[in-house]
Amino acid sequence: MSDLKSQTALDRSDSRVRHDEGISGAIRGFVDRVRSGDLGMLPVIVGLVLIATVFWSLNPVFLAPNNLANLLFDAAAVGCISLGIVCVLILGEIDLSVGSMSGLASAILGVIWVQMGLPVPLAILVALAAGAFMGLVYATLLNRFGMPSFVSTLAGLLAMLGLQLYLLGSTGSINLPYASFMVRFGQIHVMPAWFSYLLAIAPGALMLWLGIDRMRRRTAVNLSNPGGMSVLLAKSGILTVLLLVAVHYLNGGRGIPWMFGLFVALVVAMNYALTRTQWGRAMFAVGGNREAARRSGIDVRRIRMSAFMLCSTLAALGGMLAASRLASSSQQAGTGDVNLNAIAAAVIGGTSLFGGRGSAWSALLGVIVIQAISNGLTLLNLSSSLRYMITGGVLAIAVIVDSLARQSRASHGRA
Repeated sequence: MSDLKSQTALDRSDSRVRHDEGISGAIRGFVDRVRSGDLGMLPVIVGLVLIATVFWSLNPVFLAPNNLANLLFDAAAVGCISLGIVCVLILGEIDLSVGSMSGLASAILGVIWVQMGLPVPLAILVALAAGAFMGLVYATLLNRFGMPSFVSTLAGLLAMLGLQLYLLGSTGSINLPYASFMVRFGQIHVMPAWFSYLLAIAPGALMLWLGIDRMRRRTAVNLSNPGGMSVLLAKSGILTVLLLVAVHYLNGGRGIPWMFGLFVALVVAMNYALTRTQWGRAMFAVGGNREAARRSGIDVRRIRMSAFMLCSTLAALGGMLAASRLASSSQQAGTGDVNLNAIAAAVIGGTSLFGGRGSAWSALLGVIVIQAISNGLTLLNLSSSLRYMITGGVLAIAVIVDSLARQSRASHGRA
């Protein structure tokens, strides 16, 4: 009996040691990954905290709930475009025409819906189909003729800009019905408080459920579970608390826009596709080493086609969201800094320009950084010239960090 009690005490002691090793081991693993150049989204999160701190110290209105709600409204349209950019950047390609594609989609929406009087769902479908078609054209030019995506999308930028001007005609703009659901969706509609709290709980609960399922499957085949249950509980708990605090704070003002919720839903869906499907694994394989992917049996041409079609389709969706936000389709839609902001958001968020590395969350974090800079400078009543210079500086820093991290991963054998 005494031996049994001693063994039980030893088992409990070992369990406590494994628990401690789980938390401490996870922290050590994170530090080791950072030292080896696997920074993930750490730089953009640190940068976002610094930006928020600076603008809040200069103008406390920056972190007011209503101002943050406006920021989220503005971020959704460019964020959708940036999400498509992530797809082509993972392949090591580029699409310079996403701004023009978004402007053309807004023009198609205005012409079919307002001028022709056809149902708005039909106008949306035609605009999305136009985006998918342009992506198909780019992929065909690359696959069949070897035309670099830089050249083909630059030609597409000019062609679609001309088509946008042609569709809008001499008036140059089409006002969308202000009382329509689409305009109210882009300007007014926010989630009910109870629904936003439910959504805040969902990611942590899903992380916990998937983590437990993964641990069960690894245990069934006699594999170890790095970190263990303690790390899983800590991650899901911290995530849930942070989201609940953020939602509670935003509900103190206007609330969380439905348009931003749509963008986040697309990010979640894209993240699932990139991380948990065969298509996603093929995307990273092609971006990491195209020839090796081809030799392993991956249809490189089809992967390219899917990425470009997704990119242009999401650009069309972003253009329509921007039109609903402004309640108009105009010649200025998709021009200016829309194109560069979408690309900059993906890169600032952590997607590599060299291909093979990236995440759907890059678009979310990157576009919030871009919009935070724009919103903060607007509150300070500073000129747009500073916004361009600061955004350019942040983009340059992001590319430098990416290059240094890539070199560090190569030196540590993790490239």
